[in-house]
Amino acid sequence: MPQPKKAARFGGTPAHHNQMMANLATELLRHGQIRTTHAKAKNVQPLAERMITFAKRGDVHARRQVLKVIRDKDVVHKLFDSVGPAFAERDGGYTRVLKLGPRKGDAAMMAQLSLVEGVATQGEGQLEEAPRRRWSLRRTRGSQSVTARERSEERAAAVDRGEEPDEPVSGEEFEDTELDEELGYEETDEELEDEDDETAAEASDLEQVEVDPAEVEARLAAEEAAEADQAEDAEEAKEAEADEEVEVADTDNDGERG
Repeated sequence: MPQPKKAARFGGTPAHHNQMMANLATELLRHGQIRTTHAKAKNVQPLAERMITFAKRGDVHARRQVLKVIRDKDVVHKLFDSVGPAFAERDGGYTRVLKLGPRKGDAAMMAQLSLVEGVATQGEGQLEEAPRRRWSLRRTRGSQSVTARERSEERAAAVDRGEEPDEPVSGEEFEDTELDEELGYEETDEELEDEDDETAAEASDLEQVEVDPAEVEARLAAEEAAEADQAEDAEEAKEAEADEEVEVADTDNDGERG
């Protein structure tokens, strides 16, 4: 007969409980600390420390064991690259639970689960947060791509150091006008003339697009009349099909009576 475990189970099913614990462990390793109820913190603490123990081993089998629980590959990379080596000299006790007091509403005891101090690779007391995975590579209008933003940051850093920034690659355009002013980038006369020509061409296209309102109304009326004729033709075709079906049914009935 199966015996229940000592720890409480959250969620309706064991699968739901395991998924909740995996999500909490993932966020703990991503941010370095999380704030949740005291009961959940005490339950996820052994799971998180087990993942860190796998990270200290660092082999392929340990990585596959971690991927069974933590599905985010960015967090797994951070775990094996930063967190595991930081705890290389510690045999256990990688996390701590601090009570924060009761929560407003249901008075549930809240707690903060965090990695112990003194193991951060960067910063003070907390590990650097890994970048979240981008589920969509589509950029919004007016935003810069990752490559363009990195190049802009490199040029700005070069200007701050008093160095001359690299020449822009052919075909590359500055997407930020403020950065152009900081770097002293000025457009040549040829580029300004090309822009004026493009603006004039766009204006002429807009003038050609303008149409007489009476002509537009006449065109719309013709389209509506054509749609009405098509609707009438479709109704007549349906009526004809219905008449044919009635005639076939009458013929079949006469044959059965004969």
